[in-house]
Amino acid sequence: MNSLNFYWIILAFNPLVLMAFWLLISVKWQQQNQQSFVWAGKLVAIIDRVSEALIEIVKWFAAAMVLLTAALVIGRYVFGVGSLKGQEAVIYMHGFLFLFAAGATLLHNGHVRVDVFFSQLDSRQKSIIDILGSFFFLIPSCLTILIVSQSFIAISWKVLEGSPEADGLQLVYLLKTAIPAFAILMLLQGSAQILRGTLQLIGQPLPATKAATETI
Repeated sequence: MNSLNFYWIILAFNPLVLMAFWLLISVKWQQQNQQSFVWAGKLVAIIDRVSEALIEIVKWFAAAMVLLTAALVIGRYVFGVGSLKGQEAVIYMHGFLFLFAAGATLLHNGHVRVDVFFSQLDSRQKSIIDILGSFFFLIPSCLTILIVSQSFIAISWKVLEGSPEADGLQLVYLLKTAIPAFAILMLLQGSAQILRGTLQLIGQPLPATKAATETI
């Protein structure tokens, strides 16, 4: 197994996930440590704050997109003036908005969930499903994105890839970089969700987060 394989294993079994496993084992062997619960809560809170801070920033892209689109339409149909840079800026903001807000959306359970039985379960059962779903589906998906995207993003940075249009934004390499950034943010928030669910299982639940509609 080469060093690259070890790198991805380390990402999958990061400190948040390892702490979740440790808490489960320590509780099973009746070796609970209140300090461990405190540190686990602090780690989850740090990741939550990062996600919240990002969504507070990128949510303004939505307003900027509306204003810029309105300006482009008025400029095109009233004054006969267009802006390719402006059109591409809307695309950039749209991508950044959804990719960087994904972590906070996961935190507030705002992603689409195919709910057949989940809403009927109690909090302990929901925690188990969230833990298993994050570890066996979310984290592997994030790692796959990181693995698949690293080569073409490296090439994009090497040539400082820009728009295929001469008048477009020459920042495609930055737009592509948002892809692994999204995967890392989701990996962190998914790991935090595993730790949060573990604390719920062992009887040390963290305060519930605000509803997505209240935050966004």
